[in-house]
Amino acid sequence: MALSEIFGSMVFNDSVMQQRLPHDTYRRLRSILEEGGSLDRSIADIVANAMKDWALEKGATHFTHWFQPMTGITAEKHDAFIRPMGDRVIMEFSGKELIKGESDASSFPSGGLRATFEARGYTQWDPTSYAFIKDKTLCIPTAFCSYTGEALDKKTPLLRSMELINRHALSVLELLGVQARRVIPMVGAEQEYFLIDKALYEKRPDLIYTGRTLIGHRPSKGQELDDHFFGALKTRVSEFMRELDEELWKLGIPAKTCHNEAAPAQHELACVYESLNVSVDHNQLTMEMMKKVANRHGMVCLLHEKPFEGVNGSGKHNNWSLQTDTGLNLLDPGDKPAENLVFLLMLCAVIQAVDLNQDLLRISVASAGNDHRLGGYEAPPAIVSMYLGDDLTGMLEAIASGSSRGPADRQYLNSGVSSLSKVKKDTTDRNRTSPFAFTGNKFEFRSVGSSFSISDANVMLNTAVADRLSEFSRTLSDAQDVMQCVHDIVRRTVSEHGRILFNGNNYSPEWLEEAKRRGLMILNGTVDALNEFTSAKNVSLFTRHGIFSEAEMNSRREVMLENYAKVVNIEAHTLTDMVTRDVLPAIIRYTNTVSTAVSKKQALGCKCRAETEILSNLCALSDKIWDSTSALTEALAAASEGGVNSASAPAYARKVIPCMDEVRRQVDMAEALTDSREWPYPGYGELLSSVRE
Repeated sequence: MALSEIFGSMVFNDSVMQQRLPHDTYRRLRSILEEGGSLDRSIADIVANAMKDWALEKGATHFTHWFQPMTGITAEKHDAFIRPMGDRVIMEFSGKELIKGESDASSFPSGGLRATFEARGYTQWDPTSYAFIKDKTLCIPTAFCSYTGEALDKKTPLLRSMELINRHALSVLELLGVQARRVIPMVGAEQEYFLIDKALYEKRPDLIYTGRTLIGHRPSKGQELDDHFFGALKTRVSEFMRELDEELWKLGIPAKTCHNEAAPAQHELACVYESLNVSVDHNQLTMEMMKKVANRHGMVCLLHEKPFEGVNGSGKHNNWSLQTDTGLNLLDPGDKPAENLVFLLMLCAVIQAVDLNQDLLRISVASAGNDHRLGGYEAPPAIVSMYLGDDLTGMLEAIASGSSRGPADRQYLNSGVSSLSKVKKDTTDRNRTSPFAFTGNKFEFRSVGSSFSISDANVMLNTAVADRLSEFSRTLSDAQDVMQCVHDIVRRTVSEHGRILFNGNNYSPEWLEEAKRRGLMILNGTVDALNEFTSAKNVSLFTRHGIFSEAEMNSRREVMLENYAKVVNIEAHTLTDMVTRDVLPAIIRYTNTVSTAVSKKQALGCKCRAETEILSNLCALSDKIWDSTSALTEALAAASEGGVNSASAPAYARKVIPCMDEVRRQVDMAEALTDSREWPYPGYGELLSSVRE
């Protein structure tokens, strides 16, 4: 089947609606989607019937309201289309069933918003994201809220933030004389992941229960030779990627680029830009499909941020821009950025937003998993800063100082090979160490974790930028000279928020001291970051713009902290089980073998220096492992004394994790001295090279 026939074949998209809906119904539905408004029951009934007929023709038997609770993954409850009529059934799907569903709100994380005896919650159809068929089920993207109206999901605040930034961006564009009916946040997500052999995965309890290896001696070869990045794809991986692309294309997901990443067994998939809400939905589906397709190929897809110690972890670069319904990218500087008032204002709005809300961007990427990745020589540090490049930075400084600085001349790449075509260089290089970098016509937020929903980061970004645009709109409306007003905003931005701009090496030790000197926020761990979410500044921002109520903010903080505590609790218990039930018995067996060998050889007059040294070291290590595991058990008991909840998160961060690190350090040294045939688990060398040709 041709790609043009595959793409979107399982999506009730615009072209399908045009074919199957009466013209007047289609026109009214499009008007609601483009201009806002609610869907009345008469239109919903017609759409539902057409959706049902299409789904049945595609082999679907059930429908579900597909939503994104605060678990970070998706949820669905399936209902058959059937309605019994005596001894037969008819296939039925009403507008009421399309628009609204009901779910048990007390069984999902709510942070105290819902008690067990207050169970009712509602799912509401989101017509801005197309319905699709998955596993013979019609999936209807929906929002999820409680009986009392609070958001219990990722989608509702995202849609609120999109409406907010649309409203304030349009206000600014109108004052600048730019015609548009809508401004749409656009996002393209780059998804990193690992692939390992399923048979080996099933021998590692830590991977099964936590998604990462809790112990593991580093292999002789990791990523030191840089030979994996962009390397030729192994046959199994290539076949996986080919099938994954086809499955994603059927769902209308524009999977574009796939390649090997820096670490052994690590890969990446990137999608073309889409409307933010659709991009969030598509990324959730992408992660689900990665796991399903990998399983079909005898592999497991790992989406944890740090599945292996000592090699690069996985992130999810969030490429964000703003675009009008006419196709104008508001973050495209054009040939003369200093004269592009729209670009200058949007750029200043982002700079101010990031500087004033460093904590929110850090919070949006905070998790137990991402704590292992952020700040290493593989991912941006936990300190939020922005990279603009020398050319844009110089232009802003020139405007701020009132000096003249023309656009940089576009230069050509000189390769020294006459047969190669001349290639224009970009005006600035790329900074792969920056957490928030301008990359030509968009911003790339590189700190998002690989397992994350990208919703949270974009809610924070949309709200923070919209807040600045609302301020700019008020300033512009009082201005006599628009260009002068914009230049004044640039001057204030450079003067008051220039500290957030950093074009250097974010990995360097000097940057930490420089960041402190500049007064930037340094929130190294998840617990410290999450405690900032409900600060007075943040409550004011979100409640003022109607993104969250204060109760919703408190609930989300509770959910995130409790999730952190539960994740670390599971990891710690898994580690103690692995050590006491498998690792220590293996070491004891091996030391007994070595001890027997020493006795026999010494009886023959051999000195047995190697065996004696190994035996001595392993005996000492086994004692240390026992002691450190006992300390971990005590720390676990103390941390969970009042329950594994948000209140216990600090104890897990400050007491339990250091104990886990010490257990791991001792176990990894013991693994290096133990016969691999005795070691109970596949080692790093096997795991990272398990997917061969």
